[in-house]
Amino acid sequence: MIIKPSDLPIPRLQAYLQSAITPRPIAFVSSIDTQGHVNLSPFSFFNMFSMNPPILIFSPSRRVRDNTTKHTLQNVQEVPEVTINIVSYNMVEQTSLASCEFPKGVNEFVKAGFTEISSQLVRPPYVAESPVSFECRVKQVLPLGESGGAGNLVICEVLLMHIQDAVVDAHGMIDPHKLDVVARMGKNFYSRVQGESIFEVAKPNEKIGIGYDAIPETIRNSTILTGNDLGRLGNIEKLPEGSELAPMRDDPEWLLASYQGEIGLHQLAKRYLSEGKITEAWKVLLAWVS
Repeated sequence: MIIKPSDLPIPRLQAYLQSAITPRPIAFVSSIDTQGHVNLSPFSFFNMFSMNPPILIFSPSRRVRDNTTKHTLQNVQEVPEVTINIVSYNMVEQTSLASCEFPKGVNEFVKAGFTEISSQLVRPPYVAESPVSFECRVKQVLPLGESGGAGNLVICEVLLMHIQDAVVDAHGMIDPHKLDVVARMGKNFYSRVQGESIFEVAKPNEKIGIGYDAIPETIRNSTILTGNDLGRLGNIEKLPEGSELAPMRDDPEWLLASYQGEIGLHQLAKRYLSEGKITEAWKVLLAWVS
């Protein structure tokens, strides 16, 4: 398919965009108007955009059906302060309930059954049930258009963070398994960041990998090794050489795999890669091709 956005009605375009750009973290935003009415609403157009200063941005879009604006946007234009609360799995249904379009002045904390905690530096309260909450000052509201569906970037500076002890590991950092966060996908779908969906990829911040193009062609064209496998291989800083390879040719596992030729050795290398043993995987491969 090839889609030109201007050829589609906005609801159809929205469905494609929100189904493709996933998962999206959820900002559960508490705001307040000048009369003191509290509003609580989730937004999946949300992320972190700076660390110094610490900046979070969420976007309440204009409604497609009638081009009206949301109460959160109206509130931050009156009182430029918010709390942004992270949504965990055990509060996702209540968070969805808070997205109902209640009349202005109705407190979604009450409607959705959440507990208000008074913030220390801003006027809107934060959500007691949220594992992590940010007290923020709104630095700028940037409209992206005037038609239905247009976003409004609410640029927020984090003044204070609240982190529940229950989601912190032994090193004082947030444990993703304990956080159990959820994110939005397209239509009515959500994703849960838990179990096997959490994995690690070594970041090449302190070294320069040899790169995909430096992998021998016979390995690059493997029918066993995937793009992810080749990415791991290309992230090694230096290939094992000469005397480092000799012991591998006497290894019982390598000898057994070598009876199947290249396929057997690529399968063995793939297993090592799945175990995070990148150097060992390279030794398996190079002991055959060198």
